[in-house]
Amino acid sequence: MKKYTISILLMLCSMLHAQREVFLASSPANYPFETGNFYSEVDSSFYVFLAFGQSNMVGDAKPEDCDYEGVSPRFRMMPAIDQPANTGNNRGSARKKYKWYKATPPLNRAGAGLSPCDYFGRTMVERLPSNIKVGIINVAVGGCRIEQFFKEYDPRELARSGYGSWFQTCMAEYDSIQYIRLLDCALRAQHVGVIKGILLHQGEANVGDNLWPLKVKKVYEDLLRDLGLRAEDVPLLAGEVVHAEQNGKSKEANKLVDVLPNTVPTAHVISSRGCEANPADTNHFNAAGYRELGKRYAEVMLQLLGY
Repeated sequence: MKKYTISILLMLCSMLHAQREVFLASSPANYPFETGNFYSEVDSSFYVFLAFGQSNMVGDAKPEDCDYEGVSPRFRMMPAIDQPANTGNNRGSARKKYKWYKATPPLNRAGAGLSPCDYFGRTMVERLPSNIKVGIINVAVGGCRIEQFFKEYDPRELARSGYGSWFQTCMAEYDSIQYIRLLDCALRAQHVGVIKGILLHQGEANVGDNLWPLKVKKVYEDLLRDLGLRAEDVPLLAGEVVHAEQNGKSKEANKLVDVLPNTVPTAHVISSRGCEANPADTNHFNAAGYRELGKRYAEVMLQLLGY
């Protein structure tokens, strides 16, 4: 009886593992439903960009009035987390995860600030032909290490490693596995648009980790594989952390960011030199710094797209 029980348990574990692998290997053809309806036909003029990282990708600076004004309806965002109405920096209606909305701030959780994604998208739609739309999916948690974007990440590690309750709460909004939520959103996005690039801003939590480029390569290649994409079609844009000339607290991380293309040939480094830091916390940019950094991401992406 005991052997029989153990066999059943092993079988159940195997089935659960298989289900997870099937999900991770899903293609748009096997992921067709949203609220009971089939997705519409893919729009090749809807360019989707995935974004992931830590607090500077979340966005640390409070958006100003100008950041809510003049946002083109061609710039869209898919929340990976529900945003309640008129909460935090969300000045408008509630936003439900997996739905598309005009990309006024914030582009992460409701309490997030301005991020590089905001002016990346605004610049893209200004410079691209008028028939092209741009969509952003932003999955990020302040203070997270790159390993916490591994698809194999074990959320039990959060408690074992003694992470603070605020961090565990933020991770719990993504069911504690950020990779799965980013992949979930991206698979849905592939039914309506075309993924054209991946934006990364992370490294402060991995200062001095010489394996960081290889870890980034793993996350990038896992995403490409699980989404059926090719690296030559979907470049990785990696932003520098706050620069040494801004007295960036984590400036040493840029030594690794700057050599990422040696490990990931389709990676492109976005310089943060001259992007203003928050003088009270030089791990983060101020609003002007985020605007400039976002524009720089867009300049590189536009060149790669031939514009």
